[in-house]
Amino acid sequence: MNAVVFHLGLVLVSQAAPLTVSELLANPERFNTQPVVVRGTISNFRANPWRLRGPVYIFDLGDGKETIHVITFSKPACRSGMVTVEGTFEQVKRRVKVSYPFDEITAHKVTCDTPDPKGSTPVLIPYDAAD
Repeated sequence: MNAVVFHLGLVLVSQAAPLTVSELLANPERFNTQPVVVRGTISNFRANPWRLRGPVYIFDLGDGKETIHVITFSKPACRSGMVTVEGTFEQVKRRVKVSYPFDEITAHKVTCDTPDPKGSTPVLIPYDAAD
């Protein structure tokens, strides 16, 4: 029963109008641990393809006013430009001498407006040793 309710919640969220980053961060307690759909611009894209448990891709998502940290385990089709991120929003508590909240989205799906050539798979050209 709980699985059905969870899947129904994901379907309803995916049909809702996307939030802006500012709308999300204006009321983080309301969205904490909830599925969200957020629209914004990718910046500061980084990848760690050699991570022991599999690759991780991290980027910032912004709307011109606010920025949020996004983590995804599948390679996005783009590294820049406008995207829609579907995932789970969390307020994470980090401890480095003092405790502070850190807002992030764990993305299940990143949809690019237009695929970025930098994010595409490189074309491999076969090497012929005879040439």
